[in-house]
Amino acid sequence: MLVGGGNTRVSASDKFVTECFGGKAVSDNPQVLVVDDDAGIRDLLADYLAKQGMSVATARDGREMDERLAAFQPDLIVMDLMMPGEDGLALTRRVKSARDVPVIMLSARGEDIDRIVGLEVGADDYLAKPFNPRELLARIRAVLRRGNAAARPDAEGGEVVRFGPFALDLAAQSLARDGAEIALTQAEFTLLKLFVEHPNRALSRDQIMDWLKGYERDPFDRSIDVRVTRLRKKLEDDPANPVYIRTVWGQGYLFSPKGKAV
Repeated sequence: MLVGGGNTRVSASDKFVTECFGGKAVSDNPQVLVVDDDAGIRDLLADYLAKQGMSVATARDGREMDERLAAFQPDLIVMDLMMPGEDGLALTRRVKSARDVPVIMLSARGEDIDRIVGLEVGADDYLAKPFNPRELLARIRAVLRRGNAAARPDAEGGEVVRFGPFALDLAAQSLARDGAEIALTQAEFTLLKLFVEHPNRALSRDQIMDWLKGYERDPFDRSIDVRVTRLRKKLEDDPANPVYIRTVWGQGYLFSPKGKAV
């Protein structure tokens, strides 16, 4: 089956999940947002990826993408390049300025300049149309593996999370930068642990309070903001312009293991 080649045809074998990669399902139910103005491609990819164990939302343009992002926290976005209004390049640039979510760009033109510009504005991978959906699936898995590796527990100890120059020892409840220990209060450690367990996702103040405290929220409680400020002073080279614990306006705080600046 080739997608995006004019008449998209689905063979009988392509309808079965078990024939893709030996029947291996995608783990942890990754959430994917497909942005494409072609309804046929949107529907086909949504159905195909859902059969691989993914949660899929779709959008036909930038306006619908914004609506989905307001209610849906994707692990990855599949973005078409050529769309009316804001094109895929503009949308990718805008998304990347607000959140650390990987983007795979699709283009019917397949020209080198499109691929280069797409990568320059922040796309993590690029696929020319027409394409086999199994290749897209492989690329999605590869991009997600790269992103998850940034905050994966250390292979030897199993309790150490590394990001940038930092190592967070979950068992010892200690943080070190290039081997030099950084003093953390219990409250600071607990908050940082929560962030590293939910990388690249905007967490609202209410969500953080629910997870950390487990009791009824006080809308005037600013303790989370105070803790974030203190953590930034210990993690960031420039706390006023954070790259690890970023503020996503209207959504909350986002931990970026790669230390990616806005």
